[in-house]
Amino acid sequence: MGPVIVLLSIFGLIVFLVVFSVIIPIPNWIAAISSGVKISIFALIGMRLRRVPPRIMVDTLIKARKAGINITTNEMESHYLAGGDLNNVVNALIAADKADIELTTDQATAIDLAGRDVFEAVRISVVPKVIETPLVVAMAKDGIQVKAFARITVRANLSRLVGGAGEETILARVGEGIVTTIGSSETHKTVLENPDIISKGVLTRGLDTGTAYDILSIDIADVDVGKNIGAELQIDQADADKNIAQAKAEERRAMAVAREQEMKAQITEMKAKLVEAEAQVPKALAQAFRSGKLNLSTN
Repeated sequence: MGPVIVLLSIFGLIVFLVVFSVIIPIPNWIAAISSGVKISIFALIGMRLRRVPPRIMVDTLIKARKAGINITTNEMESHYLAGGDLNNVVNALIAADKADIELTTDQATAIDLAGRDVFEAVRISVVPKVIETPLVVAMAKDGIQVKAFARITVRANLSRLVGGAGEETILARVGEGIVTTIGSSETHKTVLENPDIISKGVLTRGLDTGTAYDILSIDIADVDVGKNIGAELQIDQADADKNIAQAKAEERRAMAVAREQEMKAQITEMKAKLVEAEAQVPKALAQAFRSGKLNLSTN
């Protein structure tokens, strides 16, 4: 019985140690303490019970502590349970702090939970981003198309990231501004000679209102001449007028033919009546002779 008891004792000890290491994250606690992060072993056990990975929490806390970022365990745990990306939030807070950009923990977590990449937003705040519009085609007042596309330099506005419109809205508004500016130009030559009138006209419209970005500049990358829409419209109008005139002429010809046919029918009818009347003359003469009303004597 002695060896069996020893084996059972060893097995029980192994099981206890495995369960103990699973429930009580000793390595994570030691790493936190050695890095100067104050967190109790009971807090780590509570995280385990709440299905919050202690390793992720400890690693993130260590990173924040080493960078001088003040973020509490409760804030991080709440953000993790809400479905947020702890690593991205801490990276954003560190980047904002190094770049001397004001970004609070509440702002960073709110931006992250809103579905935006908060670290990318901080990066764009430091290094502005350039986005290009698709080719915009508009027509000047002289009827000639002008084709243009622009490069827009934007900087993320962290205070407007939650609820602010994205790049698609910026592109749509700038495209509309380009069309309006070209459409108000007297001739296409004015636009070709001074492409900056497009960017100046668009910039004065405050197109970044309500968006997550501040527009720093709008530069016309290329401008070119398109079709002569005015001439094409005139040609189309001339063709339409010609077709209408031809249709009316055909209508008049058809009416003239119809009148001619009608007159021929009337003449034929009159000839038939004349023939019929001529045929009645002999009958009338014979009847007059028989009735004595017509006397051919020469006394």
